[in-house]
Amino acid sequence: MSRTFIVTDSTADIPKELVNELHIRIVPLTVMFGEEAFLDGIEMTPERFYPELVKSKELPTTSQPSPAEFTRTYESILAAHPDAQIISIHLSSGLSGTYQSAVIGRSMLDDEQPVTVYDSKSASYGYGYLVVHAARMAAAGRETADIIRSLDELGQRRQLYFLVDTLEYLQKGGRIGKAAATIGTLLNIKPILSIDQDGVIYPVEKARGHKKAMNRIIDMLEQAIKGQKVNVVLGHTADPSTVEGLTDMLRSRFNVADVLYTEIGAVIGTHVGPGTIAVFVWSVGDEGS
Repeated sequence: MSRTFIVTDSTADIPKELVNELHIRIVPLTVMFGEEAFLDGIEMTPERFYPELVKSKELPTTSQPSPAEFTRTYESILAAHPDAQIISIHLSSGLSGTYQSAVIGRSMLDDEQPVTVYDSKSASYGYGYLVVHAARMAAAGRETADIIRSLDELGQRRQLYFLVDTLEYLQKGGRIGKAAATIGTLLNIKPILSIDQDGVIYPVEKARGHKKAMNRIIDMLEQAIKGQKVNVVLGHTADPSTVEGLTDMLRSRFNVADVLYTEIGAVIGTHVGPGTIAVFVWSVGDEGS
């Protein structure tokens, strides 16, 4: 039986202990403060990034890995394991060129090489969960086709929201105007964002104040989940205290099977800023199917 390897990129925001445990290969994106470039998650961790972001006068920029970087990763796996299969799962093509870069990197290999590139149509642990799931299926000896089918099904059970604490970074990134950001800040507006089925970020609605916004997210999840047992992942910007209250709220309203915490990395953090909370929820089904 051939062995299946899972490759992803650094925006999956997977906790390091899971990366190491499941032998997930990560190709990092790059974060740039001015002329200085840092590998996301390696040279620029969330703990380092958010203080730097707050101090910086200019918004940092981010760039995807080159196709050659993906090719090298695939070739290194195949050189060590000639009978290997590879599934390469990446940040939504609607948000970044990373997926396309992986596709081009795969095209530089021989056509018969068993490498499948998968568009997650999501961001952060919205697809990091899929990567971990795929790695567990691979470790159990499941074939590529089975894993891809399971990822498609799991993606349909995903609910996710980002609660943005400050409008400053959405404004700096050009997603909202300066006047709207100023008025929103004065009114203590907290935007709630999500990602649609095409993998594109869209504004769900706005709430005045953090508590009202969190309650609104809970209400929307309740409408979607309808009493099902769920797995929950809560993302934070290197400050776990920001999600403590949300954990209690979710446990009081839902049948929660498992809760995991993760840090929102520098690439996503560049666009949403410090204090952002991410809520990722999956109804529990047959995870091995």
